[in-house]
Parts: sequence; C-alpha cells; structure tokens
Amino acid sequence: MARGKGQTEVATMLMRTDPFRELDRFTQQVLGTAARPAVMPMDAWREGDQFHVEFDLPGVNPDSLDLDIENNVVTVRAERAPVDPSREMLAAERPRGVFSRQLVLGSNLDTGRITADYCDGVLRLVIPVAEKAKPRKITVNRSDAGQVIDDTRVITENGDPVRDFTAAKEPVSV
Repeated sequence: MARGKGQTEVATMLMRTDPFRELDRFTQQVLGTAARPAVMPMDAWREGDQFHVEFDLPGVNPDSLDLDIENNVVTVRAERAPVDPSREMLAAERPRGVFSRQLVLGSNLDTGRITADYCDGVLRLVIPVAEKAKPRKITVNRSDAGQVIDDTRVITENGDPVRDFTAAKEPVSV
C-alpha cells in the first residue's frame, strides 16, 4: 500500500510474543498432545437407570473416533488432523494429534449395552445401570416346617391330652 502525505500504513497482524507459549507449541508438535493435559474435557452424571458421559471433541473427524472396553475400562481415542504444512500459521493453539482418555466404570454398570453418539463436536456415551444393581423387592418365603401346637389342649410328654386347657381355672403344669 502506498503512503501519501499524512497517511500511515496500518498493518493488521497477529503478534506472538509469549516465549513460553512458543515453547509449549513446539513441545506439543514434537511430543504430541502430552503438553496439554485437558485436551478431552468430560462431564459424567447419572440420570435414572442410565449413566451419561460427554467428551468435548470439537473438530475431530468422526471416523477417527475409537472406543474400546476391557475389564470395565473404557478407552476413548480421537485424532484431530494436523495443519497442512504448506500453511503459514500465525497462531496454532488448538491441540492436534491423537488424544486418549480412559474411564474406569463400576461393576454396577452394564458395559455390554453402551451406546455412543457423536454430534456437534460432543461424544456422548450412555451406559445403562446393570439389572443386578437396580433396587428390587425381596420376597420373604414362609416356612411352616415346625410342629403346630394346639392352643386348646395341653399335651403331655407321651402325646396324650391332659384336659381342656380353656376350661381350666387353675394353672396346669406339664
């Protein structure tokens, strides 16, 4: 842009002046995403008979998502593609590369019926509570295996009735 008398050139550019951010960016490029511990933020809650988990994964290609479960441990892996090397980046703060997070599930969850959905940059898992962990009513069975004693007669040791107990006016000893 040519400058005329009284005009100044205005250049808009993004300045990178934080040497620590530059070191972090370089470390991230060389070592992957380990320099940023919170690359896969998560929320988890129970709602009724279901356990819900949401992972924030904006910009991740759904085809790069990989979920595995082994011994009640869910492992979520995702990849955000690297920037085209032909681009001259002025700022590169978004983490890129492969991310992984493990979530240990309790034995009260039915890991065989987990469902997963990825929409609007959020991976949602729904894990049903196992039937064995749900509250249930226990039926008490009645067992009358013992001998029923007739309350109108007093029985001697040999099984003979002594007399009518209800007609007795004084205590009867056996």
